[in-house]
Amino acid sequence: MQRQTLELTGIGLRAPHVRELLTSKASVGFLEAHSENYFGGGQSRKLLKQIAEMYPVSLHGVGLSLGRADGLDPEHIRQIKSLIDEIKPVFVSEHLTWSAYNHIHVPDLLPIPFINEAMDVFVDHVKEFQDKIGRQVLVENPSNYLAFDDLDYTEPEFLNELVDRSGCGLLLDINNICISAYNLDYDPQAYIDSILVDGRVRQFHLAGYQINTLENGEKIYLDTHGAPIYPEVWSLYEYALGRFRDVLTLVEWDIDIPALDVLIMEANKANVVHQRVKGGFDACTA
Repeated sequence: MQRQTLELTGIGLRAPHVRELLTSKASVGFLEAHSENYFGGGQSRKLLKQIAEMYPVSLHGVGLSLGRADGLDPEHIRQIKSLIDEIKPVFVSEHLTWSAYNHIHVPDLLPIPFINEAMDVFVDHVKEFQDKIGRQVLVENPSNYLAFDDLDYTEPEFLNELVDRSGCGLLLDINNICISAYNLDYDPQAYIDSILVDGRVRQFHLAGYQINTLENGEKIYLDTHGAPIYPEVWSLYEYALGRFRDVLTLVEWDIDIPALDVLIMEANKANVVHQRVKGGFDACTA
């Protein structure tokens, strides 16, 4: 039964929907919870445990800061490990970013330069984290608003080598690829083509974005998770499915959160795209 459920697209677990999800079983593949929201225990953790008894759950971290240069926080890892042991998630994921240094935390996911020194930091931290939680972590590509000079890697090259050296998996955020491609002027399909096809891509994220116009007339694309998924993201998602085949997908919506049935409709759109791509492959191999 769980295998069949996991073939469906998942949605992010958000507080306005918890009671409804517990009251009646929704037709979603899995639910993704932000790990740090449940470190404090209490009622929210109790409800998450009840959710995990009804649905497959994945844990998505936003505060570990794998790219920090001063070492991972042992207490943060301990808290995640405790949550993993209790919830038994289908995936554990983090970000290709940094957000803390010297006990100072910032409420954002900050970019890293794709240089050899950053690679060494990430490889060491991913290995340490995986060793301590006893399982693979998926690393998610960021949304980018600026580019560094004098790099040793492109972003896909960095992700590929990180997988090869650390044994992690990849969570490809299709929305983030679109946003970064718009902001930094590169081909999003070429990005997809640069990621190796060997099972390293374990999950996709889909979300909506926002377009802001600057005073000089230039546009900047922002990863807001606060709108329906754009056609360009759907198109790139279909392209990515064509390359990586059966990859579990999650729809994110974090601000201006709609009713649960609206989220499920977005997830069902992803199911339709997935079945269309899968049907094309089945026809070719018949």
